[in-house]
Amino acid sequence: MSRDSLVTSSFVVADYVVFALMLLLSAAVGVYYAWADRDQGTSGDFLMGGRRLTAVPVSLSLTASFMSAITVLSNPAEVYRYGASIVFYGLSYIMTMAVTSEVFLPVFYRLAVTSTYEYLELRFNRATRLLGTGLFIVQTILYTGIVIYAPALALNHVTGMHLWGAVISTGVVCTFYCTMGGLKAVVWTDVFQLGVMVAGFLAVIIRSVVLQGGVFNIISDSEHGGRLNLWDFDTNPLKRHTFWTITIGGTFVWVSIYGINQAQVQRYISCKSITHARVSLYINLLGLLSILLCSVFAGMCLYSVYKSCDPWSAGLVSATDQLMPYLVMDILGDYPGLPGLFVAAAYSGSLSTVSSSINALAAVTVEDLIKPYTNMSEKHLARTSKGLSLVYGALCIGMAGLASLMGGVLQAAVSIFGIIGGPLLGLFTLGILCPFANSKGALSGLVAGLVMSLWVGIGAQIYPPPPDLTRPLPLTTEGCNFTTTGSLNWTSTALPTQPNSTTAPAHNLDSSPRPVLADNWYSLSYMYFSPIGTIVAISVGLIVSLFTGGWGQKVEARLLLMKEDTTLYHLIRCFKDRLMRRTGRLDLTTDCDKKIGNTNPAFCDVELDHTKSCTPT
Repeated sequence: MSRDSLVTSSFVVADYVVFALMLLLSAAVGVYYAWADRDQGTSGDFLMGGRRLTAVPVSLSLTASFMSAITVLSNPAEVYRYGASIVFYGLSYIMTMAVTSEVFLPVFYRLAVTSTYEYLELRFNRATRLLGTGLFIVQTILYTGIVIYAPALALNHVTGMHLWGAVISTGVVCTFYCTMGGLKAVVWTDVFQLGVMVAGFLAVIIRSVVLQGGVFNIISDSEHGGRLNLWDFDTNPLKRHTFWTITIGGTFVWVSIYGINQAQVQRYISCKSITHARVSLYINLLGLLSILLCSVFAGMCLYSVYKSCDPWSAGLVSATDQLMPYLVMDILGDYPGLPGLFVAAAYSGSLSTVSSSINALAAVTVEDLIKPYTNMSEKHLARTSKGLSLVYGALCIGMAGLASLMGGVLQAAVSIFGIIGGPLLGLFTLGILCPFANSKGALSGLVAGLVMSLWVGIGAQIYPPPPDLTRPLPLTTEGCNFTTTGSLNWTSTALPTQPNSTTAPAHNLDSSPRPVLADNWYSLSYMYFSPIGTIVAISVGLIVSLFTGGWGQKVEARLLLMKEDTTLYHLIRCFKDRLMRRTGRLDLTTDCDKKIGNTNPAFCDVELDHTKSCTPT
């Protein structure tokens, strides 16, 4: 489909009404929970929802928390630019839920911690806890800045929506309902916002399918354009996206989010039972896969519509993150309210992530930096939590200004989680799985992992990998048939002289000599930043622990993963019991089943209890 004219539509009243409704409904949830829970004045009620939440809302909230505007805007642009290989994130999601459910969840749920970093003091010492907390706060504020700023910038360029008006309205509404309603408000607004995100994606997908003449035409266009480049099993770690970088690197990144990130752990340990917590993780998996498939297919629609006239190469948008809003204004501009729905979807992604971050930041600050050093009453702590939500909301809005320096949005977000989340994941893994790891090993491992991942991460920013490793796919403007008029200011950057050079910073094209490390170590796929940090933290931690007397230390069993914690243990035990009954050995129920003779009720009761324990709790 060739585009014969520039997109000249902009937001109309109906679009602003849809967008405003989404913000108002989100704020209303905060007001409702502030009123409903007005008599529950403890910080536990505010930060953990009183630990009475059920699996379904928590699972949807888990999905919404890190499915931000980055997913809505950057995943489709990623498919358009580099192909649909990010669909393999689905495998990393599956592995992540298995690891989180079996390794991290049982320990955190048993300890009933409010902050995950409390665990570090219980297992190691206070210094480790404070360093972990500090790193989490830095990571979360940086990430939240990107999440607020990125959609505002993209939508401002294409829809004409006021940039800082959008940034501040997002931040203020978010801060409002976090401060008013606590975790319950965050969870229930996440559920609503996830619905808006799916509706926004579906509006774009359905209209694109109608325009392009069916789903098969879109798939066919994507195949001819090389976008279905799924079967790349190249093991070269320097290639940006292959099957291995996405599944292995993606698993480490997502385990560092679901396994140990305060925003996620806080949700599933607020469930009323460990079974609800486990179920919430697996229902959340379905949500993650649905959103991933929607965003990948939206990227294929984007390519199908613009396969012969790329708006980015033609200078109609200044960054690939603006392609989705441009498509929306192009194909949905004649339907008042639908562009507003898509913008609401992008901002719902932002709100859900920012609210999770604000609530998590308030929780770790109260639990790790205030409670241990003061004797405040629960009422005062609850008020302090609300005040902190307000402060962190303002700080995240301020941090949005730095986000413009971050380059590609999806890559920047994953890099932040990789560089800081990787070493933290290594630290928690040491504590939970290695009984002989001590505090000296833990601190050394965390610092070593952080230094290593910062080294490769900063090096990759200064010396970006060459195009033969990032492998952007070709785009064309041959089918374009329009003339740019002076009255329309669409060309906010010059026409790229090399369409394939994508969003790499200008110094990448400089002829100055690159250092030796630039073509191997710094060119490592950004997906491997997290595994590097994790593996170095664990390796250094184990070596230092062994040399500083780790073998001789005694660790409380509740701080380690026990075999009884895993679902596999219960399944094997259940299988053995059934096998024994079938073969007639150790069958204590035989007498119970007989209608004749005297049975011993004690044996029957024990056996009944015994079978109940076959079900994992």
